[in-house]
Amino acid sequence: MAKYTQKQIDKYTRQKYIGEMEKISKNLFKMFRDKDMDNDSFILKLNPMVAKLLDKEQIRLDGEYHQKLKEYILEIHNRFNNHIVDLSKIRDFEMGNLNRLQKLKNRQSYKKEKHRISALDLDNA
Repeated sequence: MAKYTQKQIDKYTRQKYIGEMEKISKNLFKMFRDKDMDNDSFILKLNPMVAKLLDKEQIRLDGEYHQKLKEYILEIHNRFNNHIVDLSKIRDFEMGNLNRLQKLKNRQSYKKEKHRISALDLDNA
């Protein structure tokens, strides 16, 4: 008899995959912020993180934030491994991209419009 249902296993796998992507994004932000980081050390730190993500079972990502985060991680990985970019030239731009991703994540945590009490409703009461 199975101890866990397939639904529970899928949820656990999904949480692990998303957690790994979140960890990579946090580390990317730290590495972009570090002025002493050069291309070689950046690649040395990025490759094991992305390899660990790619080793995990691929899951379906429903949310816009998670889809864009995965695309961003893989894009950064490909650009640096193909030596297309120089870290010192794109550092600020990529920090801005990570901030936009974070705003996208935070936007989803706000209350829906129908649950907000507007100032007009308070005036009419």
